[in-house]
Amino acid sequence: MKKRISYWFLLGLAVWGIIILLRRSGIFIPVINDYFTDCITVPMYCYLIEYIMNSVLNYQWKPDLKFMLTSVLYLSFLFEVLCPKLSTSFTGDFLDVLAYSVGGTGYYFFAVRQIHKKGGSSTL
Repeated sequence: MKKRISYWFLLGLAVWGIIILLRRSGIFIPVINDYFTDCITVPMYCYLIEYIMNSVLNYQWKPDLKFMLTSVLYLSFLFEVLCPKLSTSFTGDFLDVLAYSVGGTGYYFFAVRQIHKKGGSSTL
């Protein structure tokens, strides 16, 4: 049986969409624009991979601490080191790395640890 997509994930996509529309309209809300989107990036990335692994590819996979840490490192390297070297649209910022870490830590404690305690799937 395929798992339905989490309402939290859909809410995150909606928030991202609203923030993109506001940016295109010239409306910038500093903390939300700069750090909130980075904070929800890791949980959404991890949830999407878990969803694909379990619902699309039919594996029985659950994220763990190592996966969370490598996700934070990967996204930090990609968006804060590599992309700024390739495009002027990106800027490397240590506070963004901190936001990825906060998001990953939050996802780990509120979703992943609960999965491992209950033996079920995440509810992001």
